[in-house]
Amino acid sequence: MTYASLKPVSKAFVQRKRLIFVRVAAALAVLLLFLTKPALSEGSDGHETLEFVGFCLVLACVAGRLWSILYVGGKKNEELVSTGPFSISQNPLYFFSTVGAVGIGLLYGSVLVALALGLASFLIFRVTARKEAEFLLGKFGPAYLAYITRTPRFWPNPLLYRDNDELQFSTRALKRTFYDGLYFLAIFPAIELIEYLRQTGVLFPAFITLY
Repeated sequence: MTYASLKPVSKAFVQRKRLIFVRVAAALAVLLLFLTKPALSEGSDGHETLEFVGFCLVLACVAGRLWSILYVGGKKNEELVSTGPFSISQNPLYFFSTVGAVGIGLLYGSVLVALALGLASFLIFRVTARKEAEFLLGKFGPAYLAYITRTPRFWPNPLLYRDNDELQFSTRALKRTFYDGLYFLAIFPAIELIEYLRQTGVLFPAFITLY
């Protein structure tokens, strides 16, 4: 799947706009924790299963983002990266971040929350990816057009994987992405703490039950 009717632009997308949307979504997710509770009770088989699957997805998110940044870190918008994870998806960073958002919802114990967070992430990253694609098309022209023609826009196709013999990466970008990944991992103890405080009566009861 490729972009239709891309219009080349000379100015790179301002990532600050995306970060604002992400932070607003994160704030709403935190508010959700205090106002709602999952229908599956803590300790039940269903709840524990969702938590396990969610934790695996969050780990996959962190590992995938680190893998992606090894290839693009320090070269974003400067070189056309088309190897490693970028050979199977045009936007592996956004794909793995969306996987992490779904994982957070499952850690909470709600399939509905997982779907909502996953959809919100997908829509935010979809807009961002298109803006970035327009800039890259303007910068790299036919080479980028050939790349997006053969490479899936979002969902990875492992059969397309190819790599280089040598890899140079930015340790600064890798470190920053690692710290970003810690936010995903920190969600789990935060959810557990809120559930514990609610069970002990420190927090007020939830208003809404989510499945």
